[in-house]
Amino acid sequence: MPFIKVETNVSVPDETGCLKAVSALAADILGKPESYVLAVLEPGKHLLFGGTADPAAFVTLDSIGLPEDRTPELSAAICGFLNRELAIPADRVYIAFGDIKRHLFGWDGRTF
Repeated sequence: MPFIKVETNVSVPDETGCLKAVSALAADILGKPESYVLAVLEPGKHLLFGGTADPAAFVTLDSIGLPEDRTPELSAAICGFLNRELAIPADRVYIAFGDIKRHLFGWDGRTF
């Protein structure tokens, strides 16, 4: 049940294409089926990072069994993606990682 949300002050011309790429990225870096990924893209937000409105992003990545020992690798992959796709420098990205307990996440009228 990976959940990835990208909030950015950058405008994204092809939002659908970018959102699909974000979804695929989450599945790939976590090694989980994309059929379970929920991806959200919120471009064009009013966002300041370090007191400036230069390109920046806040990313949330939650997953059941998120591998905490791999967060540096996950951070590098997400920052690399945002730099390639949206020209956001890695030092202007914050990422909040969350390891969700199965019994605290609902889906299809039950929990995982």
